[in-house]
Amino acid sequence: MRCPFCNHAKTKVVDKREIAKLNANRRRRECLKCKRRFTTYERLQSQGFVVVKRDNRREPFDRKKLITGLMKACEKRPVSQDKIEEIASSIENRLLTKGRKEIKSSTIGEMVMRALRKLDAIAYIRFASVYREFGNIDTFEEELKKLKK
Repeated sequence: MRCPFCNHAKTKVVDKREIAKLNANRRRRECLKCKRRFTTYERLQSQGFVVVKRDNRREPFDRKKLITGLMKACEKRPVSQDKIEEIASSIENRLLTKGRKEIKSSTIGEMVMRALRKLDAIAYIRFASVYREFGNIDTFEEELKKLKK
């Protein structure tokens, strides 16, 4: 592991912790040259699966794309990056445990909607308006009424 400060190739691990929520290992490292410390996260590389889009196109699952969608929905909301990572990890883990090679994008979208509904109403509405392609004010109002219940 290269030091992000001085680019030296040798570092040592001074602390290691498992983070169950993120399904990752957190490692605190120290550069042997400049003595500065930094944190790295180690995640198991997923076996991968394909997402089947609405138009039947297929593309590899991309965790970064999932996180980007969550971040857009939660923009300027009191939602931490850790919480977004936690939701993404939870969704990814549930998809992997299904054991399928292909997952419909609608399945992923519904999982995101459920998580955002519990987390933040505004983020949920933002995501729903794009995901469900609200065509007019009436469909938007219907979703708001459902949310109020």
